[in-house]
Amino acid sequence: MPSTPPPASDASVPDPSKQTNAKTEAPQAEVNLEQANVLKAEGTEAFRAGRWSEALASYQAALRCLPKRIVVTEDQPTRDNIGDDGDGEPKYSSSAKDKGKAKENEKEKEKKEKAEDVVDVSSPAVSAADKEMTRLRAVLHANVGACFVKLGDHKEAAQACSQAILDDPAYVKARERRAASNEIIGSWTSLTSAQEDYTALLQLHTTSAQLADVRRKLQSLKPRLEAAQKRETDEMLGKLKGLGNTILGNFGLSTDNFKFEPNGAGGYSLNFTRS
Repeated sequence: MPSTPPPASDASVPDPSKQTNAKTEAPQAEVNLEQANVLKAEGTEAFRAGRWSEALASYQAALRCLPKRIVVTEDQPTRDNIGDDGDGEPKYSSSAKDKGKAKENEKEKEKKEKAEDVVDVSSPAVSAADKEMTRLRAVLHANVGACFVKLGDHKEAAQACSQAILDDPAYVKARERRAASNEIIGSWTSLTSAQEDYTALLQLHTTSAQLADVRRKLQSLKPRLEAAQKRETDEMLGKLKGLGNTILGNFGLSTDNFKFEPNGAGGYSLNFTRS
């Protein structure tokens, strides 16, 4: 009687539930990138039709499909300044805690003022997919800025273009758009930013006509910048004077009782006069 062959081992029978169809299941990053491009196209169609709010919503939705910008910060904790309890959990020394509490507000202020150190996407260590996402993210932020310009919100437009420039410092349209919006805002800070953008554009433009246009804008910006600086300085001094008068008024005095006069040595002397 012939013997019955043993049943096949489970290892030799592939489990269909664990198989992956590489042709139909793309990596999540590629799926997100494709969806972002679809939403970008919808936004562009709406923008060309003059539907600014609809275009803005599409561009912002496309941005949500992309990963956030990679940023390197200098104050992230490392093993050089973190101890170890021996249980694998980081332990900060008590002095580090005290210093951290004492400087918490100062650090937060520095974070806001410090420019973001963005990873160089031209590095060979950055994948082609990441480079493509970075370029798309820059374009989407610039397009968001264009929508805000059409909607008359130049502050938001300038901020959106700033995000585009963080991804692509040589993005000419983003710099032009941000400079134009900052000129409309007209504050000392915004006009200074516009001046910086026009100066950068001198290095980015190539044709003589473009360069001449930027130089003209820089020239016309200079008196406006000086006027804004003087106006805001006067406003600040006026507020300080008002505060001083409020305090000195309790003693029957005012800031008019104190005069700064040249001392002949290049400085000033403070003289008190009773009116």
